[in-house]
Amino acid sequence: MLALGLGAGYWLASRIDSLSIEAHLPEHRLDDKKSEDRQPLFYRHPMNPEITSPVAAKDSMGMDYIPVYADEQTASEPGTVRIDPVTVQNIGVRTARATRTTLSRNVRAVGRVDYDEERIVRLHPKTAGWIESLHVDKTGQWVEKDTDLLSIYSPQLVAAQQEYILALQNQKILIDSPFESIRQGAEELLASSRKRLQLLDVPAHQLNELSDRQRITKSLHIHAPTDGIVIQIGAREGQYVTPDTEIFTIANIANVWVYADVYEYELPWIRPGDRAEIRLVGVPGRVFESRVEFIYPYAEKRTRTTRIRMVLDNAEGLLKPDMFADVKILTQKQFETLSIPSEAIIRSGTRNQVFVVREPGKFEPRRVKLGLDSDGQVAILDGLDEGEEIVVSAQFLIDSESKLREATAKMLEAPTQPQAESIPTLHDAEGHKHD
Repeated sequence: MLALGLGAGYWLASRIDSLSIEAHLPEHRLDDKKSEDRQPLFYRHPMNPEITSPVAAKDSMGMDYIPVYADEQTASEPGTVRIDPVTVQNIGVRTARATRTTLSRNVRAVGRVDYDEERIVRLHPKTAGWIESLHVDKTGQWVEKDTDLLSIYSPQLVAAQQEYILALQNQKILIDSPFESIRQGAEELLASSRKRLQLLDVPAHQLNELSDRQRITKSLHIHAPTDGIVIQIGAREGQYVTPDTEIFTIANIANVWVYADVYEYELPWIRPGDRAEIRLVGVPGRVFESRVEFIYPYAEKRTRTTRIRMVLDNAEGLLKPDMFADVKILTQKQFETLSIPSEAIIRSGTRNQVFVVREPGKFEPRRVKLGLDSDGQVAILDGLDEGEEIVVSAQFLIDSESKLREATAKMLEAPTQPQAESIPTLHDAEGHKHD
């Protein structure tokens, strides 16, 4: 009776302990206990998946090895994860489908108003000499075409005038010559002398005056070649100048350029011809419309941005060079683009990956090739088909389990001999060893 009571007590204690362990096991472990009729392929270490055992065992801390069954290794892709529906709900798994949508993005950048490079004139004298009088002597001054800018005395110009007067007198003398070659030579000499003065920028009115009066003028005028504002004066009265001297810099601001710096990740969106809206603090309430005229083929070294250029009509004179502007570029839309939420992507640095829902509770890792990014949506160039369901939340938890499964699958393909800890020495109740 005593032995019978001890035996019953031992059985009851072991039963209670077993129930207590089952109550604290994770759900996937409970599922495994419900499938005791299945035969595991092998057992893996609960902390290190590289350590396996062909039989049930415990590690050095007394934790049971985890059984691995055949149906867990039949996934179409290594790293596929199966999670029961309760766990899926508990960890907050949300999904979305890959759909074809229209992607668009408005690129904003800081712009700067500048002169139109095609309308800037840099004025140099054609001959060396001294500036006797400067008629336009202030930067910012507006000048019209043919405005008298300065008077210059040049020995070369004086000599050229003298040659022209002599050629003119010679032509008048020989105009009645009976020899045609002499008459023609006199006319060619006169034309050559006049052309030389024109090439030295002698204005037409002074050239006509010289022909009429036949009297040398000490100083000759230099006129403005275009309309614009004087943005630089490089010489003053009495200064000796040469053809290397830049006397005036004149810019026409009827049109102005607007530069904007665009970051690298926004550059793929922009194309020449895209519409742009430009706002300036100095001109409140006005929106100037333009288009992207040019994208520079190089990036700024310090800011790592690429410059784009737009042209604005400035007939009203409201736009001043070096003004700052707020530029909004309305880029072209990408129609029928396969896209998914950007939060679904796991970016590891070397690859981009998503988890595809193969069936309820079954998640397969998939590499994808990404395209443009717009307002939380990412274009998919390769790796997904339209309508496929992907995980958009809790994917990092799934990813950690996926890597564990993938390591296990690789070990299954090339099983190794278990280490010393993998096959512990088992003892029965009487202390006898068993292999």
